[in-house]
Amino acid sequence: MAETINETNSQGSAQEISQQRQIRREKLVKLQEEGCDPFQITRYQVDNDSANIKENFDTLEGQKVSLAGRLMSKRGMGRVSFCDLQDKSGRIQLYARKDEMEEEEYNRFKRYDIGDIVGVKGEVFRTQRGEMSVRVQKVTLLSKSLLPLPEKFHGLTNTELRYRQRYVDLIVNPEVKRNFMIRSQFIQHVRSFMNARGFMEVETPVLNTISGGATARPFITHHNTLDIDMYMRIATELPLKRLIVGGMDRVYEIGRIFRNEGMDPKHNPEFTTIELYQAYADFNDMMDLFEDLLSSAAQKILGTYQVEWQGEKIDLTPGWPRMPMHEAVKKYCGIDFMSITTDEEAVAAAKSIGVELPETADKTWGNALYECFDQKVEEKLIQPTFITMHPVDVSPLAKRSPKDPRLTERFELFICHSEMGNAFSELNDPIDQRQRFQKQVELRDKGDEEAGMMDEDFLTARSMACLRQAAWASALTAVS
Repeated sequence: MAETINETNSQGSAQEISQQRQIRREKLVKLQEEGCDPFQITRYQVDNDSANIKENFDTLEGQKVSLAGRLMSKRGMGRVSFCDLQDKSGRIQLYARKDEMEEEEYNRFKRYDIGDIVGVKGEVFRTQRGEMSVRVQKVTLLSKSLLPLPEKFHGLTNTELRYRQRYVDLIVNPEVKRNFMIRSQFIQHVRSFMNARGFMEVETPVLNTISGGATARPFITHHNTLDIDMYMRIATELPLKRLIVGGMDRVYEIGRIFRNEGMDPKHNPEFTTIELYQAYADFNDMMDLFEDLLSSAAQKILGTYQVEWQGEKIDLTPGWPRMPMHEAVKKYCGIDFMSITTDEEAVAAAKSIGVELPETADKTWGNALYECFDQKVEEKLIQPTFITMHPVDVSPLAKRSPKDPRLTERFELFICHSEMGNAFSELNDPIDQRQRFQKQVELRDKGDEEAGMMDEDFLTARSMACLRQAAWASALTAVS
């Protein structure tokens, strides 16, 4: 019965939208017949916006302004009409009186629909209720919206529709535009931050003859002229390391990468990362840099270290904890991996808390430690936390720890259950590197499509006395 009701409601909604479309088409035809075709207008002079009017109201009150935007609501529509105009900076109320405009123009204005884009010339004033507004003297239809806004303009909540039609999401959910603006400001901050510390921005190839630099399934495309298959990059890592070998001590790239993995709130088939390399440094230097970058961005862009993200209150005040992975597993799972000496015992310990290793993963101490963290601990990390000393088994490009060869000088930063960045002291032993590449090849032969490939040219570069270096990569794309 419920399905029948929902189906009926859906059909009724579709019919209503279809009727609205027809009405809007008819209004467009009438406007065109009157010589007021909005689609022929290509330019409109704008000298102000809603935010500036409100911020400088005392100065602008009584002054004439020209602004443009989308009509988001209409009220009254007798001799006096009220509308909300949404432009690039926010919303402001329009106040239109029939006796203050040409009658023909006012009557046309009454026929305009929510969603239409208009240009407005008028005077800044405050209504009797105290609302800052623009008293309309002339209004020009700049573009006719032939489709109604979704859900009767109460906001767009359907997640699939939001991400497939981001333009609609931006129209009806103003807070989304703020996310885009913050992301843009953050990218600018990253560049200024890195450049000020002597790093040079570079660009490296997107298409490669092998898939390397990370563990992920690649997208495959075909180069027609060379008649070979090529891989869209899954990381910017290996080309940047070649630059370090060549003597560029500090480099970074903000670049698009592509991973042919499942889609969920934490995975995207394409996203932007920053990846950087610094000679004569180690992973401790990278932790200092990462913490400084994020905390300074919060202060500069938001004006505070206290932020809200994914429903959690996050404190970005510098001084974030740094915890080895085995200590995190011991704290949250009660398993002391440092006291376990064999692979069999480690796998059994993981299984005792419900952790199973992937079929393609070797049943080793390191893989067991990593899976315990990945499946049981990561979800518990809310505040900024550096998880350090990852197993060699899952860190094919990181330098081994001098204190324990099973571990590497690597960290990942977690905030609110999410990995924010990955860094390590670079492996610069070409013999050890070849052995680890070979291990990745063996995993690929077993069916692990995310395992890396042998890169002979990179090994050649490594053999030419690579500088000791530290690397860091972090995803920058997310906008919700």
